Amino acid sequence: MQNTAKVQNCARLLSEAFGALFTADLADRGAGLVLGTGLGDVADSLKNPIAVSFTELSGFPGAGVASHAGRFIAGYLHEVPVLVQQGRIHLYEGHSPQDVCLATRIMGALKVRRLVLTNAAGALNPLFDAGDVMLISDHINFTGKSPLTGPNDETLGPRFPDMSAAYDAEYKKLARSAALEA
Repeated sequence: MQNTAKVQNCARLLSEAFGALFTADLADRGAGLVLGTGLGDVADSLKNPIAVSFTELSGFPGAGVASHAGRFIAGYLHEVPVLVQQGRIHLYEGHSPQDVCLATRIMGALKVRRLVLTNAAGALNPLFDAGDVMLISDHINFTGKSPLTGPNDETLGPRFPDMSAAYDAEYKKLARSAALEA
């Protein structure tokens, strides 16, 4: 179940909070950025930030991880309009797959077409510290739960999206190039 009514309501509330001009600019040339463990401070780099707590959005669960601020922040990063999700909701906190995917679906409803996700996948490597950046090249759902369960909303795309190309090749190339420059 995709929680279409909840998604649309949250997207409307965020659009009202951020303003029509920002929302249009975001859809036209902006990006979404999901900040996971160790990267929450990236949001401090935004120009003209406007923050909305997850808990201000009807039906949106609050973040339960101490290092996750649990808010959406609209602003500009290097003159690019970005919608930042500072923290996230997790299955291990007892949330449904539908709630875990809620923020991404809200960004889609706001017409975000470029999305950069971060998380603590680097914790799998004992040589990485929180906040270290790594590039994920493949995705397998080992949770045994799927956000695709329930009635399908065709407006969100195909029932079973192609996961063989889940990560944009051009973004991966840009990420590698940026890492070499750092």
